[in-house]
Formats: sequence, C-alpha cells, structure tokens
Amino acid sequence: MKEISQYNRNHVAFKSSSHDVLYDGFFKIEEYVFEHALFDGGVSEPIRREILERGHAVAVLPYDPNRDEVLLIEQIRIGALATRESPWLLECIAGMAEGSTDLEAVVRKEAEEEAGLTLNKLHYMRSYLSSPGGSTERLYLYLAQVDLQEYQGGTFGLESEGEDIKAHVLSFDDAMARLESEEIDNAATVISLQWLALNKSKLATML
Repeated sequence: MKEISQYNRNHVAFKSSSHDVLYDGFFKIEEYVFEHALFDGGVSEPIRREILERGHAVAVLPYDPNRDEVLLIEQIRIGALATRESPWLLECIAGMAEGSTDLEAVVRKEAEEEAGLTLNKLHYMRSYLSSPGGSTERLYLYLAQVDLQEYQGGTFGLESEGEDIKAHVLSFDDAMARLESEEIDNAATVISLQWLALNKSKLATML
C-alpha cells in the first residue's frame, strides 16, 4: 500500500490516502481510496475507485496539403462490438508512449509500423484525457505534413502484437463526410479531423 500526499487545486482539497495494484497484466488496474472537499462545504466519505492505468498515448493524422488528402488506418477494435455492427474502425495512426517523453519519436515509429509511412513535419494539435473517470490515460495528437502522391498503401502492423492494419488515403471531404455520418466515431480521429477542419487555412504558417 502506497501513501499519497494531500493536494489542493483551485482551493478544493483532495486527499488520497492509499492505492493498491489490483491487477498487473496487459493493462494495470489500481484501487484508489480518497476523500475530497464538497462544493457545499465539508468533506466526502472515503471513496473507492478502480482506475485503469495503461500509460499515455500518441496519435497522428497524416495530411497532404497539396492534394487535400488524409491517411487513416483500419483495424479491428473488439471493444466497439458493444455499440457497432462492425468492430473494424477507421482511425488515426496511434500507439502507446510506453513511458517515453520523446513523443514525436513515438509518433514517427508508429507511422512506420502501422502505415509504412515516413513523416515529414509534425505539428502538435492538442492533448486530452481519454476517460478520466476510470483511466489516467492522456492522448497527445499530432498533424503530420506528408506527400501522398506516390504512397502505395497496403497492409501493415506488427505480427508480434497481433496487428492487421490496412492504410487508406481519403480526400478531406470524404473523411469529413464519414465523420458526419458517424462512421468515424473514435475520439482521437474525431478530434483530429475537427481540428484540421478548423485550422486548414492557417496550416501554411504552422507546418
């Protein structure tokens, strides 16, 4: 059992008394016991929460500004079966940082592994907490300037990780139509495409 210090953010007290590792496999699950200040005054009763500790991740949206095209990958995501007819999703290239602080290096490695793509300029878009009620994971999103004119596509991924990944080049308009129809419905890709839509006119000064 590990003792945690007391925190204070924006004058709202938070005290985490302990946390234990409940499971440590492909993912890690930790149990936190904590108390926090109530908005109407006083302190909450001790609360127990299980948190998925999977580390942080990166995602990148390759974009060819000359052809107005993006590259997305398609792979099976078994968790999607609960709410979709098909578990094959169109996504940004993504991967776990695995403790690395050189996030751009992780982005470049994942692009090679998942799409056979060598990235040129990278632009940091933003980061977000994927599901802070149950996970510590933060995703860091990048836009990559690429030349897709000679890109051949194909099937990629690491056999050792059970990856079977197909790369797709889509026009920006096609990608946005798939976003509008909710065919594209995973958070990193939704946010990345929306960011691109909002910032296309300014890319020349960013990349």
